[in-house]
Amino acid sequence: MEGKTDIKLWLPTSMKEVKDLGWEEIDVILFTGDAYVDHPSFGAAVIGRILEAEGLKVAVIPQPNWQDDLRDFKKMGKPRLFFAVTAGNMDSMVNHYTAGKRKRTDDAYTPGGKAGFRPDYATIVYSQILKKLYPEVPLVIGGIEASLRRVTHYDYWSDKLMPSILVDSGADLLFYGMAEKSIAEFAQLMQKGVPVKNLTTIPQTVFMTGADEPYATRKIWDVFELTSHEECLKDRKKYARNFMYIEEESNKMEAKKLTQRIGGKKIVVNPPWPTFKEAEIDRVYDLPYTRLPHPRYHGKDPIPAYEMIRHSINIHRGCFGGCTFCTISAHQGKFIASRSEKSVLKEVEKVTQMPDFKGYISDLGGPSANMYKMKGIHEEICKKCKRPSCIFPTICKNLDTNHQPMLDLYRKVRQNPKVKKAFIGSGIRYDMILEKTGREETDKANNEYLREVIKHHVSGRLKVAPEHSSDEVLKFMRKPPFKLFEKLNEEFIKINKEENLNQQLIPYFISSHPGSKPEDMADLAIQTKKMNFRLEQVQDFTPTPMTLATEVYYSGYHPYTMEKIYTARNKHDKENQRKFFFWYKNEFKNSIINDLKSRGRNDLADKLFKKSGS
Repeated sequence: MEGKTDIKLWLPTSMKEVKDLGWEEIDVILFTGDAYVDHPSFGAAVIGRILEAEGLKVAVIPQPNWQDDLRDFKKMGKPRLFFAVTAGNMDSMVNHYTAGKRKRTDDAYTPGGKAGFRPDYATIVYSQILKKLYPEVPLVIGGIEASLRRVTHYDYWSDKLMPSILVDSGADLLFYGMAEKSIAEFAQLMQKGVPVKNLTTIPQTVFMTGADEPYATRKIWDVFELTSHEECLKDRKKYARNFMYIEEESNKMEAKKLTQRIGGKKIVVNPPWPTFKEAEIDRVYDLPYTRLPHPRYHGKDPIPAYEMIRHSINIHRGCFGGCTFCTISAHQGKFIASRSEKSVLKEVEKVTQMPDFKGYISDLGGPSANMYKMKGIHEEICKKCKRPSCIFPTICKNLDTNHQPMLDLYRKVRQNPKVKKAFIGSGIRYDMILEKTGREETDKANNEYLREVIKHHVSGRLKVAPEHSSDEVLKFMRKPPFKLFEKLNEEFIKINKEENLNQQLIPYFISSHPGSKPEDMADLAIQTKKMNFRLEQVQDFTPTPMTLATEVYYSGYHPYTMEKIYTARNKHDKENQRKFFFWYKNEFKNSIINDLKSRGRNDLADKLFKKSGS
């Protein structure tokens, strides 16, 4: 019952809670742009629990008010060790604005989905306030916003290149990616009294130093110097080429340290940690999360992002897809870290004991649903590899794509008497299921996987992401050819018929992606019409920091080939592409016909609007 909740099960969010715990002082104060939900899907909760497991006293200040007398920033006073800041689970600008740069009226990470509870560029705003109030206290930043803005990056909302977020935030250290290991090592060294400016050897951190100032480093790290911020501002080609090196180093097992000059300073990006071993990732998920919003939200409207994931379970992290519009590999890495069956099943049991659990697990997945336990067959080949994708242009022969470990896990979850159904809500990479590997055991398990998911794990709708129909655009996106989606659709219909089910395939598509022209969008409309789809899961391409597609959008050049790529950039061109998704709506028909005729493509207009069977 709400009235009987033991508030001490959460990290404290007020001085009263701190005093009730009997604490004399706080070691770390963590600021987040999200509401405080003590669940392993919320980054601030994970970092808070990791620090707590290090024996530290951690307080959380969720969604501080930055527009009043700053009492939220002062109420806990100074921490003994350091302040930590995250904008939350999303980049604050993606959270606030649509692809058309219109202000959103909601925020899924706030009670009632209300907007206005965090600032634009939240990491910078929070950090600047803290540095002004407590200049002597070490300040670290992390989370997706900081992580993907670690070097010079294009900011779509201001339409300009911005330097590493360390410059504007004034933070002492940036943790990129999934920061559990880095923050634990940082906290241990801080407790030993090592000054923050001397902490220059922690993997997966970024710091700023004088351009020619000496600093401690690890001898095993090779160094690569990126084009300076000033050169990037002058030369779009050099800026684009920078991304190739950044992406390659983000996706290598043995990465180089990256440096980049800005003015008289230098940004240093230390290489990432090796991919988490099973015991390491289990430890993160086995921490004592309550899995619930903090009691401070009792009586308030639900937090939409929490409602969506409250009964979901993350079984792995990382993604080797390497899609050009996606930030997962830049943040979580290309290589997959999978939890043990034991850890997952323990969490399943915990979910079944939640008072509001009705027997349905909303998602048993990861960034991509079907990469659990997948890795290179021979690790020494992976060590030499710098491909951004293990499955494009073809599936790597050294990649073990056997879906059997997932089948085993799903079956064990289904055996739990309290679980009526466990849905797979994450998107599925169907290319890895349909591709024949020539390894009999793997091909058999992969065929079985699709049937098992359709039969037991679909809530009436299976989500997949073909993204486009043009093979040229798909090639640019590092996605499989459209014919593979057509094959999936056939299989889906066939299996549904055989199993006597009536379910839908829900495809996701993107308009205005670099390389996509109006003719390509017309083709997309024609192809999906042929397949009897009326699209609903669609989005306009939003350039977000640290994706290859964003670098092309800004620079006009492909970072790897330096060829010029067409991109719809202005509002008119973007809306022009988007309308093809909704060709079946009368208000778009004349506009689409006129547009295609003006391009001399009457053939496409005829194909799209001719009556079926004529």
